[in-house]
Amino acid sequence: METTPKVTKLGGSLSVPSVQELAKQSLPEVPARYIRKDEDPGGVSSVIDQTVPVIDLQNLLSPEPIIQELELEKLDSACKEWGFFQVVNHGVDIFLVEKVKSEIESFFNLPMDEKKKFWQEEGDLQGFGQAFVQSEDQKLDWADIFVLTTLPRHMRNPRLFPKLPQPLRETIESYSSELNKLALTLIELMCKALQMENGVISELFEDGRQAMRINYYPPCPQPENVVGISPHSDAGGLTILLQLNEVDGLQIRKDEIWVPIKPIPNAFVVNIGDILEIMSNGIYRSVEHRATINSAKERLSVATFHNPRGDRQIGPILSLITPETPALFRTIGYEDYMKIFLSRKLDGKSFLDSMRVRQGA
Repeated sequence: METTPKVTKLGGSLSVPSVQELAKQSLPEVPARYIRKDEDPGGVSSVIDQTVPVIDLQNLLSPEPIIQELELEKLDSACKEWGFFQVVNHGVDIFLVEKVKSEIESFFNLPMDEKKKFWQEEGDLQGFGQAFVQSEDQKLDWADIFVLTTLPRHMRNPRLFPKLPQPLRETIESYSSELNKLALTLIELMCKALQMENGVISELFEDGRQAMRINYYPPCPQPENVVGISPHSDAGGLTILLQLNEVDGLQIRKDEIWVPIKPIPNAFVVNIGDILEIMSNGIYRSVEHRATINSAKERLSVATFHNPRGDRQIGPILSLITPETPALFRTIGYEDYMKIFLSRKLDGKSFLDSMRVRQGA
């Protein structure tokens, strides 16, 4: 007799209206709950060469020691100084990437009656909706999202994954597998750059958790008054972002300035999450980022989050703790870590700060 797989629900979000549908109404002004004039805009960099590093995976895997070492130094510097980079020659088939783009665009263009079948349920972030909405008076992002657990397979939501349109389901299946390989490769190379033993970090991510968050940012007539996603750092291990169309919007905070990221063709945007900052004891940095809105065009992206296995402990790697470099963060089980994160609203790096060891305690 078949049994229904148990789906772990780590957190939920209050139900909110679809922003995509709201934007179709050509409203004369943005509803008050989306107005974010309280948001610190900060300065936006206009320096042309102020952009995230580009890392070539082929060079990182080169049989030529000099080529590999130079690229490894670039990776190490990117993780320390930026927390973000773009990776090229990543090995993921370009035709698969194009299928991901077209299938996701088609999915978001389904009629609302069809999309309601995939709406979030109480206590579960998976499906269409928003995340981190914890109160009825909380300000909202100008975005719709679709969240889906993809790995391990037995944790996929039977209400959602099997019922996706077949072309999309098959495409996500292939894409999930390819990005899992890429993430493990990058994490292993980061471990090497940190001069750690092989597998010390990457083995924590083997058979780990993977989830996708598809972001739809509708155009807004008052883009300066809304936010696509609130400034935050990612709580997980490693995030790999695919831009689905040509509309920019991702910005990262560096030296108190917001730096726009312009995705280059056939590249992924990769960023360090809080878990890797914790594991590296602060050597590698998770960085605040946000999404801005375009006045005329929609923007779509898909972020794939790579996290450790559910039974792992999250804390600084022991070999990085010395009398000169004591542990900066406490150790906590992964499940408890995520439950705390998903019960909060996004607020800069406040969640990571809550994980710090209190000096003198």
